[in-house]
Amino acid sequence: MSGTILIKNASQVVTVKGFSHSPATGEEMGILSVIENGAVLLSDGKIVSVGTNAEVEAEAGAMLKGAEIIDATGKIILPGLVDPHTHLVHAGSREDEFGMRLKGATYMEIMENGGGIHATTSRTRSASEEELFREGSKRLDAFLLHGVTTVEAKSGYGLDWETEYKQLLVAKKLNETHEIDIVSTFMGAHAVPAEYKADPDRFIDLIIDEMLPKVAAEGLAEFNDVFCERGVFTPEQSRRLLEAGKQYGLIPKIHADEIEPYEGAELAAEVGAISADHLLKASQRGIDKMAEKGVIGVLLPGTAFFLMAESANGRKMIDSGVPVALSTDCNPGSSPTVSMPLIMNLACLKMGMSMEEVITAATINAAHAIGRAGKIGSIEPGKQADILIANVPNYKRLQYNYGMNHTDTVIKKGKIVVRDGVLC
Repeated sequence: MSGTILIKNASQVVTVKGFSHSPATGEEMGILSVIENGAVLLSDGKIVSVGTNAEVEAEAGAMLKGAEIIDATGKIILPGLVDPHTHLVHAGSREDEFGMRLKGATYMEIMENGGGIHATTSRTRSASEEELFREGSKRLDAFLLHGVTTVEAKSGYGLDWETEYKQLLVAKKLNETHEIDIVSTFMGAHAVPAEYKADPDRFIDLIIDEMLPKVAAEGLAEFNDVFCERGVFTPEQSRRLLEAGKQYGLIPKIHADEIEPYEGAELAAEVGAISADHLLKASQRGIDKMAEKGVIGVLLPGTAFFLMAESANGRKMIDSGVPVALSTDCNPGSSPTVSMPLIMNLACLKMGMSMEEVITAATINAAHAIGRAGKIGSIEPGKQADILIANVPNYKRLQYNYGMNHTDTVIKKGKIVVRDGVLC
């Protein structure tokens, strides 16, 4: 926690207010509630006041004595960005596979021949806890420099209890020591291990009978995820796993319909998942079911871009009433990036989303996708003081100047952690 900070003279304060209780959908995703020539007052890690300079200074009164003043002239203030889908804790990289894909190999072909998730699993199994912590901390520093203040982190590069446990422990320690808040997801069903290739149902049994109880008993995760895809886990296997996780208080998430239509979106609605992620090939029926049940569509345009695939149809999903969020999908194989600003650019350029919608998707809707919208994701009094100051004169420049990182200052829980684009 810190003392009092007044950020004033901002050309715009992009509050994204009004959607803390339920995510923005349809036309609501274009409502940013922008204050021109605005200010934000922070104290003891919370947002105290937001409005015009005159309004905030009048409300602050005696609180301004001894306060730190940040002059945001020519800049804009946004909620800290939220990344609701990452594979933060892992070892190694897979640049050689990128070269293979450039020569025509597909993601699934590489995976079926021992590469992909299996390659990272091997490296993560052999990595020490200290190595995973060190590499994860570096990634979190990079996230901060790109304006991200909260991330979700999945396990899934163990495919055995010892390594899954190691990943979850590292994520927990990172959450306790790093400035960024980390929300953990258990993803034991990220792929079928080689030793269970002939009988994947037995691996699902192992996760249900042995891993889920341990995750729940130690409080290592809030969510339970599965890769529902042909050649990985079927809808039936995925349903069994997600329903079992619910019995232990783990909220369902699902990697759905990434490679081909496979009824993942439909399954997400049926099991009451908080989100369905990827959705490149989701059917209209699945999209409609998600809209009906309020399942958040977490879209990952960087993954499609890096895999040279057609992106998910964000425009269709928003117009169909699905609350859409955005994420980097930071991982070593299909999206090795921490740049949420680039992801927002790609959502405009590749998924038909507006400049306003991508901000909503990267803030309040992303917070809803990890159950944190009552605490973060918008600039409203009482919320945690997670703030991004961007060095642009208006929010439209964020998407117009694509591929650039405009982060100037990042404040986390009322503490300045990035100043002038440099970690403090």
